[in-house]
Amino acid sequence: MNACKEAYATLPRIDREERNRLVVEHLPQVQYIARRVHDRLPAQVPIEDLYHAGVLGLMEAIERYDPEKKVQFESYAKFRIRGAILDSLRAMDWSPRSLRRQAREIEQANSRLSSELGRAPSETELAAELGLSITEYQRRLGELRGLGLGSLEKETRENGEETELVRYQPDGEGDPYFLCLQSEMNRRIAEAIDELDEQEQHVLSLYYFEELTMKEVGQVIGVGESRISQIHSSAMIRLRARLRSLLDRGGPGIRREPAGEEAACKRS
Repeated sequence: MNACKEAYATLPRIDREERNRLVVEHLPQVQYIARRVHDRLPAQVPIEDLYHAGVLGLMEAIERYDPEKKVQFESYAKFRIRGAILDSLRAMDWSPRSLRRQAREIEQANSRLSSELGRAPSETELAAELGLSITEYQRRLGELRGLGLGSLEKETRENGEETELVRYQPDGEGDPYFLCLQSEMNRRIAEAIDELDEQEQHVLSLYYFEELTMKEVGQVIGVGESRISQIHSSAMIRLRARLRSLLDRGGPGIRREPAGEEAACKRS
């Protein structure tokens, strides 16, 4: 908590009473977001570290909030809190390369079988492709919890390092090409979600749209929290593999090279 106190002391001076009121009022939101993120992490990652990072994000939100932008403070604070927590995880580099490598192996197996079968493979088929029993495969999925915390637009290389699938820095928020690319990427992700099985879609909907915790999702579906974590990991791996496949094939509107992407968007 010392880091929080130091950051608090260096923030620009605004009305201290109002700042304290906002911090106290939104601390439950910090706790809630920290718990949701921690649900998808190995037990050895201390939740206290996520909570401290979230408090820093909340204080930064209080200082930077601009009511003239017509955005509710609650929405802005939630965005900054989650961003601060994810930034702290990236700084920790908590995920060992061996886990990233395993995720990449499952992605590759999923891509191979999807091409051969013309549909999304089942867990049993993926386990067989990897030379694992279904129990071993599901255990591996459980170990991969949290690797989907970052962007879907990343891939894990053979050496365990992550890299962006699409690299483009817009000149500004209103850049027409960037807006075109973003719209096309969203459409592709929506298509990939439609290809998931019903249970995976249900888990993603409850977790991301209804904002339930993994435990609450399990209660709704009628399975344990660990099984929900496995289903979530499987869905994220399938989505990332599907997006990577689209980019490798150079689907309409999407290319790996910025020039190609820009030309495709200009044609659309």
